[in-house]
Amino acid sequence: MGIGASIFLIALGAILAFAVEADISGLDISVIGWILMLAGLAGLIITLAFWSRSRRTVVTRTQQPPVAGATYATEYREVRRDDVPPPPPPAYQ
Repeated sequence: MGIGASIFLIALGAILAFAVEADISGLDISVIGWILMLAGLAGLIITLAFWSRSRRTVVTRTQQPPVAGATYATEYREVRRDDVPPPPPPAYQ
């Protein structure tokens, strides 16, 4: 269930629980509304939990070897990629 479906269930449940005053034999519309709101809230929490787990980033750090005979400043680079393992270090000769 996505965020949109969860919000829809919460809204529909709130309408049934608080705004509808119809009587149907054997059914309590207010209870159905509360059940829909709880189902929507549970779906929203589960969806957000899955989203927070899949949005992690992997930080890789690379440093390049100095050029022979040149003056240079120490350089630090950080490359962020989504869920990609860091590449193996290059073989220097």
